[in-house]
Amino acid sequence: MSSAVASPYFHVADLLALVSEIAPDSIVSRTFYADQSVKAIIFGFAAGQELSEHTSSRPAIMHFLQGEARITLGEDVSHAGPGTWVFMQPNLPHSIFAETPVVMMLTMLQK
Repeated sequence: MSSAVASPYFHVADLLALVSEIAPDSIVSRTFYADQSVKAIIFGFAAGQELSEHTSSRPAIMHFLQGEARITLGEDVSHAGPGTWVFMQPNLPHSIFAETPVVMMLTMLQK
């Protein structure tokens, strides 16, 4: 996990490179940045893997970088593919099902 205390910026040249391999039947996650206002986590899902319904007490942004997924946001079910971007208010029930291998960046914001 990195912090930008000593620098006025934090740079990642290739987000996809942060998830080099996704083993079958697994979900991997790596926090690659955190400070007092934001936490950035990269997720890799093998096809068929699911994050079951849950909530977060913080506002969050999901940005899908690779693959195809089914996402549930409250009562709504949607498709997510490369370039899909979702902002979620705190306490919104949500889930993700990876239809293919998926790479997603989750940004959690302070309230």
